[in-house]
Amino acid sequence: MSTAVFPPDAELDRIVVGPDSVTWRSASDARLYAVMLYPLLLQVAHPTVGAGVRDYSDFDRRPWNRLVRTIDYVTLLVYGGTAAAPAGRRLREMHKRFRGIREDGRPYHALEPDAYAWVHATLIDSYVRGHEHFGCPMNPYEVECFYREYRQLGRLIGVRERDLPDTWREFRAYFDRMVGEELVPTESVARVLGTVKHAPPPPVPMPRSLWRAIQMPAGRVLWLGGVGLIGADARRRLNIPWSHRDEAQFRLLGRLSRGLTPVMPERLRITGPAQLRLRRRAIARGPLGPAG
Repeated sequence: MSTAVFPPDAELDRIVVGPDSVTWRSASDARLYAVMLYPLLLQVAHPTVGAGVRDYSDFDRRPWNRLVRTIDYVTLLVYGGTAAAPAGRRLREMHKRFRGIREDGRPYHALEPDAYAWVHATLIDSYVRGHEHFGCPMNPYEVECFYREYRQLGRLIGVRERDLPDTWREFRAYFDRMVGEELVPTESVARVLGTVKHAPPPPVPMPRSLWRAIQMPAGRVLWLGGVGLIGADARRRLNIPWSHRDEAQFRLLGRLSRGLTPVMPERLRITGPAQLRLRRRAIARGPLGPAG
């Protein structure tokens, strides 16, 4: 494994975040579960990431496992301190074997710098956009702090500083260019959308009648929260249907969610430390990852 892409141990204390950071306060609001489909769709619409998910992922057969692994991944990255560093090395090592042929006929490798960094970029945007619509909107200073902090956290998984822009303004231009020029309606986009509509019961003890009662509302929230954030032009590019009814419900869901802020206890606004304690052993066993 090349160590050049990772920061030296002496830098880790400067990279990880703590309770006084914007990232710590913003990265585990329970309301952000509503936007989990958003980064996933943006990720698999990248031709390389989409091909890797097509070739190596079983998320459509075990979507809840993937969901839990993703939560574990982002929780450890933000709240795990220096323990995130070895996990990040394992994650990058795992991606070395992901290679093949994209839908456009070009060879791909999961560690292509633009594709690997794009996954991290979608998470950054998801937090900012997610809070803007469903949580506690960040002011410009908080957005800039959050971007600087989370961009640095990317170094723990092998996203080099030069792989993403220096400032939030530059990031917005980069992000808009990627969405407008690089993303395509890959096979994996269709698979993700189909999985959301036909998700199997979660792997926890639950009467089937209860699952049938909550499946449609849960799937509907994921659809609205994920697809609604993408924007009209990108939805058209990715062939994702969206109706006036969808838009009205998306806006209503956002208003209701933001309105919970004054009455939400801190344990629901910052769930990460508790989640990390609950899942520490499973996280140690792995695997982790935002895609797959």
